[in-house]
Amino acid sequence: MTEPQNAVNRAARGIPGMRGTDHVGFTVPDMGEAHEFLTEILGCDLVYTLGPFPSTPELMRDSLGVHPEAVMQEIRFYRCFTGANFEVFSYDAPDQRREQPRNSDVGGHHLAFYVDDIDEAVVWLAAQGVEVLRGPNASSGPSAGQRWVYFRAPWGMSFELVSFPNGKAYESQAETKLWDVRAPQE
Repeated sequence: MTEPQNAVNRAARGIPGMRGTDHVGFTVPDMGEAHEFLTEILGCDLVYTLGPFPSTPELMRDSLGVHPEAVMQEIRFYRCFTGANFEVFSYDAPDQRREQPRNSDVGGHHLAFYVDDIDEAVVWLAAQGVEVLRGPNASSGPSAGQRWVYFRAPWGMSFELVSFPNGKAYESQAETKLWDVRAPQE
């Protein structure tokens, strides 16, 4: 495999030796519900499970930045096709917040997945009883050529589907392009 053209430029900045995202971690209120959503709706594979873990105040406070009495009940690792690995946590903590942040809140987030046919995917999600927000929507400007739509997990976490089978407008002039699941080696 050859290094992308801008690999030399990247080597001079940022964390030494960084190659990319290894996993995305998130906490869920109900591991069984999350497992069903991740495997049946998203199609991810469960790889392995860890826990429960003994409560160690120093580890919780100093290494994880959570309440010292927090207890990590379980961690499950999932692989989702050629994209992300997910590290899914189940915690009990005295100061645990249960509401999901909105995208507009500090810490708000979403996970996006590429699909070949967004219209077919939206129909399928709706048939599974998944809450799908308005869309698919067409992007403009540098993202023209892309369509997208948000949907929610049963616990309220935001996910997005994107599709740009003919690419995005910015690509015709870009020296550096976003990583593309359609061509993972580029």
